Amino acid sequence: MNELMAARSISTRPVVTLGGDAVAHVKDTVCDFDTSRITGFTLSGRGLLSGPLKEGLPWSAVWALGHDAVMIRDRRGLVSAAAMTAQQQTLRARVLGARVLTEAGDEVGTVLDVVVEGGTGGWVVGFRVAASRRFVPGRTRHRRRVYVPRGESLTVAGRSLVLPGAAVRHVADDLPGFTALVGGVPGPWKGSLP
Repeated sequence: MNELMAARSISTRPVVTLGGDAVAHVKDTVCDFDTSRITGFTLSGRGLLSGPLKEGLPWSAVWALGHDAVMIRDRRGLVSAAAMTAQQQTLRARVLGARVLTEAGDEVGTVLDVVVEGGTGGWVVGFRVAASRRFVPGRTRHRRRVYVPRGESLTVAGRSLVLPGAAVRHVADDLPGFTALVGGVPGPWKGSLP
């Protein structure tokens, strides 16, 4: 399985060609939650005061998503950012801050980040959630942050994510623990957790 990473940590990551040329920086991640895949990235310029670029990077042009950079073959894979985001929204616009509910309507918490598979995968595998007090009883001063797998089915309705009840019974306190939890489940959800 490829490395799991928080989607927000991908922001500002350099986009580099296989020849070593720096092309841009990642501004935001674009996802299709119906297929649970990263579909691309919006980009910003490389300089400190550079703004957003009119070009975007579709996932089909990504060679690999690594810990330190997004690798592409060359600049020819870049497309119009407006065309790329016409069907899908960026993570910031779509799910960050969204409510997380179970299919039964139980409140789980609020999305802080999306966990994606790096390398050549590009799968959305889970979420970092600020858990509600009902979901994590006994914590009164600070909300607990947990990692929740996406489950077999995922519905995005307005500003809410609806997860299967079975998925929210398996949470981890940190990303390494979450990686161990879903380590045997590459790509889209392939069954239930132990």
